[in-house]
Amino acid sequence: MTEQDGWNHPSTDAAGNAFVPSAEFHVDAGDGARDVGLVFLGDGLTVGVGDPRGQGWVTRVVARSQDPAVAITPYNLGLRGDTSGGVLRRWQVEGASRWEGRAEKRLVVSVGTGDAVERTSLARHRLNLANVLDEASSRGIAPFVVGPPPPLQEPLRGQVATLSAAQADVCDRRDVPFVDTFTPLADHEQWHEDLATGDGLHPGQAGYGLMAWLVLHSGWHAWLGVSPA
Repeated sequence: MTEQDGWNHPSTDAAGNAFVPSAEFHVDAGDGARDVGLVFLGDGLTVGVGDPRGQGWVTRVVARSQDPAVAITPYNLGLRGDTSGGVLRRWQVEGASRWEGRAEKRLVVSVGTGDAVERTSLARHRLNLANVLDEASSRGIAPFVVGPPPPLQEPLRGQVATLSAAQADVCDRRDVPFVDTFTPLADHEQWHEDLATGDGLHPGQAGYGLMAWLVLHSGWHAWLGVSPA
């Protein structure tokens, strides 16, 4: 077992056992509109804390994902201050009732800032995310990961950068789509200005618009199987 994320290989589990998904994700090809249950799990950035319009990036992304051939039922289950450990503990319980009866089950995970604040170890962070992704895949749920954006102050900023890079690696090993929001926003003037008017962690309207744009232009529509709005 490696100390990086607790996995020897994308096809082995945390104990080194061969990992074979018990279910395969498929796009519903039946008559009528596709029936998609879309669950978002994450921290205050997922909730949209600090946005005076109350939209955050999630609502903006969902608004630009509408397709007459796809019936999307979105659920924002973000929790302010949540960590990768918190998401690991609650994603199945809270997601189950939202996915019940849906033909397609999709999961969007966005964590990192809370882990940096709580000083979660890099190895534990990787393992938590890896377990969520692999457990979801084994249940026929398609995952998508949105990495954490840069906070304003050091040393938190450097810690989030490290976690973002680790997330990219964990996702790459599993062929899971990953959106790097840290690198494009690290030196973005508008992002910095937005953070400076708030708590240094959560942006305002403009910042969430930037996050939504990055998600929408990083493979989102292809993953969801919809035409760009």
